Formats: sequence, C-alpha cells, structure tokens
Amino acid sequence: MKLVLAQGNPGSDYDRTRHNVGFNVLDKFAETQNLTWSEKSKFKALIAEATLQGEKVILVKPTTFYNETGQSARQLIDFYHLNPAEDLLVIHDDLALPFGTIRTRRQGSDGGNNGIKSLNSHLGPDYHRMRIGIGNELRDRIDDADFVLGRFSADESKILDDIINKATDIIDSFIAGSIDLTTTN
Repeated sequence: MKLVLAQGNPGSDYDRTRHNVGFNVLDKFAETQNLTWSEKSKFKALIAEATLQGEKVILVKPTTFYNETGQSARQLIDFYHLNPAEDLLVIHDDLALPFGTIRTRRQGSDGGNNGIKSLNSHLGPDYHRMRIGIGNELRDRIDDADFVLGRFSADESKILDDIINKATDIIDSFIAGSIDLTTTN
C-alpha cells in the first residue's frame, strides 16, 4: 500500500496559492485516474482511493491547516500499519527552490517548512518527499507567509500545468517503486 499526502490549506480561499501546489498536483492525479474525494473526519483528511499498478493507493489532502499535517499523516500511518520510509510520499512547496523545479528525496530536515516540522515531529524524518519550487523574484520583497499564501503570477500560471503534469509522473514512479531521487525543471 502507498500513501501520497499533499500539504496545503483547506478551503477555497487557498485554491491556487503557492502553498497549495501539492493539493493541485493531487487533484490532477486524481482527475487522471477518475478518482473522487471523500471526507474522512477520523483521518482529518479528504481521501481518494484506488488500486494502481497492482498497489492500493490512498491520496490524502489533510483538512488540518498546512502546519498541522503531521496529525493526519500519523493517524493514517497507524491505521493502515504503514512504514513511512517505504510507503509515504509527501508533496509540498519549497521556497528555497526556483519556481518549477521539482526535487525528490528520501528523507531530511524540515528546512524551515512548518508543515514538514509537523510531519517530522509525528513521523520522524524518513519518508519520500517531492518538493516543488515556488521561489521567484518577489520572495525577497515580501514576508514569507504572505508570499506562500499568494497566488501564482500570470506567467507562472501559464506553465503551472506542465509542472503539475511532471509531478504526477513522479507519483506514478513512486507507486511503481521506481522513484528517482533527482531534480527536474
């Protein structure tokens, strides 16, 4: 079984914000698989389930706020008796990466990301991550919180779908057990 969890904030006020790029990726992936979301309050999440490539897969969009996603992840890991180091992929935005860069890694520190801090405190640092770069020239001119909660620029929005499509391909690789720990642009 594989668990693919995206970080983001619940509610329409946060749709298409930089902080919710992980949700955008999971929404696209669910759409390509004809999956529907259902609310599971016991997991504090919206869940979509499927069997893909012979593997049971659970897509997760926590209904907690971004900085508390570890709560949802812990409940799911415990309920399904999963090993985060093997069975969990977390998708999140990364301020330190230039817009459109995608990096995957197997473990690591939180790098100042409060959502990853929450996950690490609930699960430890050993799980797969897909980091999607959201950095641009505005980042140094406005507060980080305002930046991540802002929407993508018109130019960024034009290429966002291509970035999301690349990210969905990485989800396929994770499910197949062949995720590359690399950087893509």
